[in-house]
Amino acid sequence: MFIRLDSPFEGNPDVSRTYLFSNFASLFPEWMIKLKIVFIFFIFFLASSILGQEVRTYRAVRVEGEPPHIDGVLSEKVWELAEWSGDFTQQEPYEYAKPSQPTAFKILYGKQNLYVAIRCYDSEPDKIERRLVRRDNMDGDAVFIGLDSYNDKLTAFVFGANAAGVKIDGRISNDNNFDVTWNPVWYVKVKIDDKGWLVEMKIPYNQLRFSDAKEQVWGLEILRVLFRKQETSLWEMVPRQSAGWVSKWGHLTGINNINPKKEIALTPYVMGDLKTSEKEEGNPYATGKTWEYNAGLDGKIALDGKIAVTNDLTLNFTVNPDFGQVEADPSVVNLTSYEVFYEEKRPFFVEGSNIYDFPISKGGGPSGRDNLFYSRRIGKRPSYYPDLADGEYMKISGNTRILGAVKLSGKTKNGLSIGILESLTNKETAEIDNNGEKRKEVVEPFTNFFNARLQQDIKKGKTIVGGMITATNRFINDSTLEFLPKAAYTGGFDFTNFWNEKTYSLEINLVGSYVSGTKEAILRQQLSSRRYYQRPDALHLNVDSTLTTMSGFGGAIRGGKIGGGNWTYGGRFSWLSPGLELNDMGYLRSADNIQESAWVTYQIYVPVSIFRKYSVSFRQWSGWDFSLTNLWSGFFFGGSAQFMNYYTAEAGIRRFFKEKNRAELRGGPAIDYPGSWMIRPSFGTNNTKKLWASVRGNYEWGDLNYKTSWGISGGLNYRPFDAFQFSVQPGYFYSREDARYVDDIELKNDTRYVMASLNTSTFVINLRLNFSITPDLSIQFWGQPFFFSGDYSDYKVVTDAGNKNYHDQFYHFSENEIWYNKEDDKYQVCDPGISGNGCDPKTNPDYSFSNPDFSFYDLLSNFVIRWEYVPGSTVYFVWSHGQDGYNGSGEFNLGNQIDNLLNTTSTNVYLIKFSYRFSF
Repeated sequence: MFIRLDSPFEGNPDVSRTYLFSNFASLFPEWMIKLKIVFIFFIFFLASSILGQEVRTYRAVRVEGEPPHIDGVLSEKVWELAEWSGDFTQQEPYEYAKPSQPTAFKILYGKQNLYVAIRCYDSEPDKIERRLVRRDNMDGDAVFIGLDSYNDKLTAFVFGANAAGVKIDGRISNDNNFDVTWNPVWYVKVKIDDKGWLVEMKIPYNQLRFSDAKEQVWGLEILRVLFRKQETSLWEMVPRQSAGWVSKWGHLTGINNINPKKEIALTPYVMGDLKTSEKEEGNPYATGKTWEYNAGLDGKIALDGKIAVTNDLTLNFTVNPDFGQVEADPSVVNLTSYEVFYEEKRPFFVEGSNIYDFPISKGGGPSGRDNLFYSRRIGKRPSYYPDLADGEYMKISGNTRILGAVKLSGKTKNGLSIGILESLTNKETAEIDNNGEKRKEVVEPFTNFFNARLQQDIKKGKTIVGGMITATNRFINDSTLEFLPKAAYTGGFDFTNFWNEKTYSLEINLVGSYVSGTKEAILRQQLSSRRYYQRPDALHLNVDSTLTTMSGFGGAIRGGKIGGGNWTYGGRFSWLSPGLELNDMGYLRSADNIQESAWVTYQIYVPVSIFRKYSVSFRQWSGWDFSLTNLWSGFFFGGSAQFMNYYTAEAGIRRFFKEKNRAELRGGPAIDYPGSWMIRPSFGTNNTKKLWASVRGNYEWGDLNYKTSWGISGGLNYRPFDAFQFSVQPGYFYSREDARYVDDIELKNDTRYVMASLNTSTFVINLRLNFSITPDLSIQFWGQPFFFSGDYSDYKVVTDAGNKNYHDQFYHFSENEIWYNKEDDKYQVCDPGISGNGCDPKTNPDYSFSNPDFSFYDLLSNFVIRWEYVPGSTVYFVWSHGQDGYNGSGEFNLGNQIDNLLNTTSTNVYLIKFSYRFSF
């Protein structure tokens, strides 16, 4: 019997349902009815699994007349046209629970803008956290709208504000990679009332990217953070264990007959600065005071196809940029042969940097930062530093000037992500004065940097295929710079595939490099710390001084379970050939290695007992060179937890097994070090309070007592009122190592590698003050005093590197075989391996080396006032301070070092920078 669901009772679903099942009961036995019901539910479950759960939809309403005035008060009648949508779901801490406080929103749209109103109800309005901070600093109660205007379920634009009206915005790529560096021009106002707080937004279409379809369908998500309860709620629920994010959002419909908007924004700037330092008699370049000025232009263009650049792409450019407002790099003492990696802070290179990112292996370990693109190469310090004769003085720039740079980036409606970067840096010269006679020497050639990155989404992002090429071309016309490669090219291919709703993933990266230059330049590459071809025990490598080119390759395979439950796990295998070279435009710590690693993590997302959430993980790793010699291996086991009172704790134990260190002797044979253990605990208090603190520690001890290190650091954060925050982060670190490199002595028929025990002590304090007068006017201060001492003792020489018995690798000099010449600050050595025992170190030494003991101390600080007086237009006042000193004592005495620092001379830079954004 067929029963129509559009029966006379359809207006009352309960009556219809009763009618339906009463008719079933009259026609079939009870057991058959139950069997049919079970069958119906089975079919429904199967269909839901195949088709997926239906997502929520909100329909926006068009504004035909006067649009809303953005003031945080929904007083205009036009807002009455749109319906409120609520029924949010708690995501954290209790998934699928009802939120503690309800949230509702409505959306309007006009010819030029999207209008959003979000009502954040709160039964205790006086407890709303209104924290005034700098833009993009997530703090306090906040709410966000995410718009997948491409509707590709991978890419989205996020606009948010906290309860104080501070903007928090960014872009999402590849479903869940959030880039907070994107700073669009949009408008928001926030008001607090007896119902809670209200957010009103105006988002110009020219800040979004969408198709020219007549009827738009966008992805939509609204997210609210209730700060005092550390609670997150969503309009369209996405479980925390889900590997996807944008792909799980709801839909925004009703937006019809709007056109993609082109954007042309030009932001010229002018700046001036005064640099003061101690005047140096006789030095014409150290007069004590220097005035400088500069001007330049930043621009952004999103054009239509009539000018050959589609609305999907944005052209950013900068002419003669200046980054004087950027905070200085923190102090580091590097006693290794490897290059220190510094984070990018310059706005032009930070914004949208994720599209140019091409990591080789991802994750941690020695190669964790290896990348085809490292933007700090552009505008770096000059490569050549001329030798000065007695009485000569020099003026040299601290950085190479960037003449201009252009970025073309975006994503087409067909899922093709494009990133192209072109940059030109100046030919830099140093001016040298010799008793009034001046000459110039070139210290950096005119250089062109080019980067092109493409990624294509396939099957709605389930598969991503991409590639990158970089080119560095130096125009070298001076013999002093022939140690630099004239041309360097790298290329990469990457493939990513997801399975089972992005629960599982497989990633493959392949890279290659080609460098050309003079024989000197390529020889320098072979001998560099990244490969050390000259190592006597590296039988698979050989130095060829006749080469004018060098090439290499590398890659990585990574896969595993990345979501969809409490367990995640995976593995990685990577390789970097000896000839791979990335450091003309990328970053490579060391080549000639093969690595594998595996990991497993168990996470609890919902509160259990005293825990709000917790996780435990295990990782292991191993590495070899291309001769398949084992270099290192180890494992880590640890966990982290947040308690119901919002306190946090972490703890872990790490084991390093025997390590073969190929770089310690700077081109000499590899040294075998015993293994070591390390424990790392940390603890933090409730960071929702006005006063909160954290403390971290580590303790490491080596097998055979070859090393000991420990450190303790922490942070104290205090917010006496919403607009002001103070933090201080002190740290002290101590290390004792039995054998560290001191010097290599070239003799007639041998090279002697001198090592010593090294005790180091480091004390550092990071101090930050943030005072936000309004969301657009802020004052920031950062200061860092830094103190370091390195004390060498127990000098030894390498006699049998690689001996299985660690101590048998060295010969320790006795008191009769080494003597400290205090007058020359050198150690004089009688080496039994050279002269036997017939030598006097005081009168007839075999060789000598400089006393390596030293102490370094410095003080860096930045004081910045930033005012965004209209959206996109800013005024900066910056005061940068620096002073440092150095002495030959390895004794760590903090009181003496503070006195020494206070007696050093200082350099101060006072800068004013003004920019104004013209929009067309």
